[in-house]
Amino acid sequence: MNRRNFIIGGLVAVGMVSLGGYSFIHRPEFGRLPQGERLARIQASPHYINGKFQNLVPVQVMSEDSGENRFVATAKFLFGDKSALSPKEPMLSHKTDLKKLDIKQDLVVWMGHSTFYMQLGGRRILIDPVFSSYASPVFFINKAFSGSNIYTAADMPDIDVLAISHDHWDHLDYTTVMALKDKIKNIVCPLGVGEYFEQWGFDLQILHEEDWDKEIKIAEDFSIHILPSQHFSGRFLTQNPTLWCGFAFVTPIHKVYYSGDGGYGAHFKAIGEQFGGFDLMLGENGQYNMAWHAIHMLPEETAKAAVDVGAKVLLPAHGGKFALARHPWQEPYQKLTEASQGKDYQLLTPEIGEAVNIEDISSEKYDKWWEKME
Repeated sequence: MNRRNFIIGGLVAVGMVSLGGYSFIHRPEFGRLPQGERLARIQASPHYINGKFQNLVPVQVMSEDSGENRFVATAKFLFGDKSALSPKEPMLSHKTDLKKLDIKQDLVVWMGHSTFYMQLGGRRILIDPVFSSYASPVFFINKAFSGSNIYTAADMPDIDVLAISHDHWDHLDYTTVMALKDKIKNIVCPLGVGEYFEQWGFDLQILHEEDWDKEIKIAEDFSIHILPSQHFSGRFLTQNPTLWCGFAFVTPIHKVYYSGDGGYGAHFKAIGEQFGGFDLMLGENGQYNMAWHAIHMLPEETAKAAVDVGAKVLLPAHGGKFALARHPWQEPYQKLTEASQGKDYQLLTPEIGEAVNIEDISSEKYDKWWEKME
């Protein structure tokens, strides 16, 4: 059992005792395992082996070589000193009114953790939205930092594409997607993740669900590519029942790469060669630990991945909202800033809610806002 599933399994056990076992684990947000035609598609994938999805290169999700086994890591996560893991004051933010933005302007707004609102080629895209106060199935763990939840579903305009990279609780949030349901025109996700949306009553005609290295043409001038990442999946105890991914969003004018969650690997250089570089990379930076180093990059590796994919600009993701690892909350920004010195890309660090203009992205400048906070 991997670390995240072990933790969630423990939480579920507590929830079962306190809330009633059967009803708790059958809440709709847990979803169901892929079945029927979808399962047949999954079983035909070259990445689905021995009943579960596999990474391109076999890795251990939880490595005990670090000297920290899953039991020690879980105990520290649940009961250790958390004083440095979250800010002592509300997160700094600048709430952009998304409904008043010119749809002709290509831009991106970081909303905390891995949630991004993006306008590209006249389309509105929402990536891995989590507007809930907790990134877990229970209310007492993974609480959002004070001040980090400045957006709600009501703040969103109609969404041309909802892009979901994988099924973990901090990327696929039931409450959020259900609140957005009537605004979503298309859903793009990797194999298996569509099962959640089917169970939750979404129109299957808007669902685009593909394997790695597949292109989804939303229109002649707008494509989304499902790309490999080095990670894992599962919302309860079943390991890797659905696929995980990164995305390339491509128009005739701009290319944006979202890494999704995952460890460093050769796939970054392959992606860079395939697409000839990117105007912008939204890159994972946070929630790392040497015990699960294979499936979450260290900041120095995020910098290396940005070079590998040929990014002109790097904007960090996976931090600033939830404490899912044991590092101090500012550390990913401090270390990535240091690692980005002398690199060929430009590092941008907007506050939550600030709009970044992709049209003239090289001229964008942002303060080290984390240095202004305790």
